[in-house]
Amino acid sequence: MRSVRLRATVVASVLTFGAVLPSMPAPAAPASAASASAAAAPTLAGRLAAVRTAKSINYYPSNAAWSAMWTKFDTKRIEADLAKAAALGADNVRVIVFPQTFGYPKPTSAYAGRLRTFVDIADRNGMTVKLTLFDWWDGYTDVTRSISWAKSVLAPYAKDPRVLAVELKNEFQPADTAAVAWVRKVIPAVRAAAPTMPLTLSVDGGTGAPGMAKIKKALAGTPLDYYDFHFYGSSERALTEIRKAQAAVAPSPVVIGETGMSTAADSDGEQAAFLSRVFRAAREAGIGSVSPWTFTDFRAGSIPGNSQVSEKPAQYKFGLHRADGTPKAAAGVVRTAWTTGRTPNDVLNLGFEAKAGDSPWRKNLPKAGGAVITTSNPRTGKYAARFAGTTRTSAGLPSLATSPITPVQPGHRWRAEAWARGASATGTTEITLSWFDANGRWVGQHSSNRLPAGTTGWKKLTVQAVAPSRAAGVQLHLKSGDNRGTVWFDDVAIS
Repeated sequence: MRSVRLRATVVASVLTFGAVLPSMPAPAAPASAASASAAAAPTLAGRLAAVRTAKSINYYPSNAAWSAMWTKFDTKRIEADLAKAAALGADNVRVIVFPQTFGYPKPTSAYAGRLRTFVDIADRNGMTVKLTLFDWWDGYTDVTRSISWAKSVLAPYAKDPRVLAVELKNEFQPADTAAVAWVRKVIPAVRAAAPTMPLTLSVDGGTGAPGMAKIKKALAGTPLDYYDFHFYGSSERALTEIRKAQAAVAPSPVVIGETGMSTAADSDGEQAAFLSRVFRAAREAGIGSVSPWTFTDFRAGSIPGNSQVSEKPAQYKFGLHRADGTPKAAAGVVRTAWTTGRTPNDVLNLGFEAKAGDSPWRKNLPKAGGAVITTSNPRTGKYAARFAGTTRTSAGLPSLATSPITPVQPGHRWRAEAWARGASATGTTEITLSWFDANGRWVGQHSSNRLPAGTTGWKKLTVQAVAPSRAAGVQLHLKSGDNRGTVWFDDVAIS
């Protein structure tokens, strides 16, 4: 993939497998396929409406990612994984098909059968399927054969309501003139073969909204049915980025087809907060489908080794579940968002009671004295945050920082508070709201009252402010600098 994900830019590569494929008979058509064909034929409007509200999960098994999912096809593992995804509330699964793996320009019966089996497994778990074609592929001069391949793959599903939509190319590059010329011919051919199938393209995180605008302009004569936005930017500014994407292709619908954070370098708590912010921002923007990347982490060796994706450590840790199957905090966030529509603030760990790995608090300027979570002197519960023996840097005072789940909008009023107490405290202890623009540049801050020096009981520190006109994100900082004594913080709130 070419998604720009936090701390990992991944460049797609073409993975070519040998021409000899495993010999296996094509399975009989599943019983559900017969019932699907007997049901009312799907319409373009009906499928598109379902796309716009789909609770969709991106999927590869933990031990066989990308094209290895198909070469090491494991029906029992897929059945178990999709049952777990359905238990989270998912009603749709996105699956990616690779021409070189499936057989090109004619898909083999073996791999066509594996796709048919996957669709049937999804159906048994109450899930429809979104198909992505032509990943790890750039044969844009081979128009005739690529159209033939796409039509062969899609033919069984043109009227099958179990397949919801088709993404013609994963993370399309609109600056590639050959790719644009190719897709202009592929769209009408596929539409003629499957007229009720919604068609889309996605863009990577680096291409973003400007790339979506270029695609829309380039395809004015052969328009898509909706646009698939892949978001891996700052979750604090998600609403701004989502609205840019919507404006770029208006009035066409937008879904968020991939979003997430790797826990290779960030904590499980930060991942959970990231997804909470994206779900909340999408709801604010009127987008009804947010698809986490991805269902599970990947084991070492699970990504085909002759792809550049396999060389990126972050790519192994985007899952809602660990590779051993245990859920991360993010799985709970997604379940709550899908089943209730809510994204509660408790994911922020404002009382410091969560275990360390499940907390999204980040240490800022820790060289001047990092905070620790301790059982000494909590105001409520068992834990509090403690600063002791701090200094300062040229960039400011050391702090603990987090960002709210609710997105920032200029002119909206904000309030934050925290309780603090000191023991022989010196220097400056306060909380601040720090504002950032759409490009992540600092635009100012508002500060609370300060904790008095010396030894004190618990004092409430409060800051109220109106978001500046250029604000797109905010960070709450608990600060204590130039402090030769000790300070504790507890029971934080932000709204």
